[in-house]
Amino acid sequence: MAITNQQVTGHVFLPQLYADAYFPDHVVDKGKAILLRLCERIEAEQPSDLASLYLLTQAATEEFNLLEAEFEAAGSEIETFAREEIAEDFWFVASAYGFTDADAEELIATRDW
Repeated sequence: MAITNQQVTGHVFLPQLYADAYFPDHVVDKGKAILLRLCERIEAEQPSDLASLYLLTQAATEEFNLLEAEFEAAGSEIETFAREEIAEDFWFVASAYGFTDADAEELIATRDW
């Protein structure tokens, strides 16, 4: 499914992680793919309230939890800088789909990074 939200299609995901050699691009690419799949799910399922949105974002967060092992295998990790960058993009996604009142911490409440 192609993403139709113009804010999303024009957005560069995880730019600071790509800019820092500590974070391997091939693993960051997987993180970007998680965020894009989240956008696709939001467009397909059209959550009507925050509770429905949180179910989608927290499922995507679980994917990032699994990605942590790949960061570690590549000599990296989802540390404070990366956590903030990832959280910002989760909030960007929520905002781009009209959920400007979303709680940033609740979006990623299932994180273990």
